[in-house]
Amino acid sequence: MKRSGAFLLLLLFVGINSYSFGQKENPKLDFSADVMSRYIWRGSQFGGNSPSLQPSVNLSWNGLELGAWGAYSLGGTNNAQEFDLYLGYTFLKDLMSITLTDYYFPIEGANYDYFEFNHNKTGHVLEGTIGFNGNEKIPFGFLLAVNFWGADAASISEGSSNINQKTGIQYSTYAEISYSHSMSNDVDFNTFIGFNLTDPKTANPNSGFNGESGYYGSKAGIVNLGCTLTKNVEINDKFSLPVSASIITNPVDKKIFFVFGFSL
Repeated sequence: MKRSGAFLLLLLFVGINSYSFGQKENPKLDFSADVMSRYIWRGSQFGGNSPSLQPSVNLSWNGLELGAWGAYSLGGTNNAQEFDLYLGYTFLKDLMSITLTDYYFPIEGANYDYFEFNHNKTGHVLEGTIGFNGNEKIPFGFLLAVNFWGADAASISEGSSNINQKTGIQYSTYAEISYSHSMSNDVDFNTFIGFNLTDPKTANPNSGFNGESGYYGSKAGIVNLGCTLTKNVEINDKFSLPVSASIITNPVDKKIFFVFGFSL
C-alpha cells in the first residue's frame, strides 16, 4: 500500500458524502486547543513528564467530520509530537459513529519522512473505530477500535530509533465502555473502562512479533480505568473556560495519573 493516509481519508469522505447529497446543511469549520497537564491516551502517557498543547481543526457537514488533531510537548526530556488526520460519520440521530484515523508521531530532531508509506517502514498507523455514543436517555457509550495498517508494533530490542522496522501487523484492538451523568452543580461526570484485547505475544505468532510490546502494552487486560469531571468556569458575562480533571489508572502497567486541563 503506497497511498497516503490523507488520500485515503479524502476518498472515504467523497464516498460517504454521496449518501448525504441533497441534504440542506451548511458546512461548519471550527478549531480549538486543549492544554493538558499530561498527555494520557487510553491509559498510556505520551510526551514524558510535561504539559501538552493539543490543537485541533475540523470541518463537519451532514454527520460527516474531517479533521486534524495534534499533541506537542511543552517541555521535559521527551519532546513528543503527534499529528493525526481523521474522517468520521455520525448517524442514527448521533447515536452511532464510525471513524478512520491516521496516527503519526514525528520524532523531534530526527529526519523523519511523513510520506514514507512502505508498510514495513512507515510511521503511520491506520485505525478504524465504531462507537455507540449514547444520549441523555441512554447515558452509556461503547467504542471498538482496530489498527489495520502500519506501525502497529514495536520490538523491545530494537529501540526507539528503529521502532518501525518490522514486518506484519498485530491488529491491536481496544474496547471501551463509558457512563456519563450531568450532576446538579453543572459538573459533567464520565467514568470509563478500557481493554487491550490483543496479546502481543500471541496476536500473530508467524509475523515475528513474539516477545514484542504491543500498541497498548505487553499483554491483554484493563489498560484504561477512571473518571473525568468537566465544568465551565465563568470568567465574565461573555466568556467561560471549560476545565476538566481526570483520575486514570492502568492496571496492566500498574500506573495511575491525575490530569488537569482546559480548552480554548
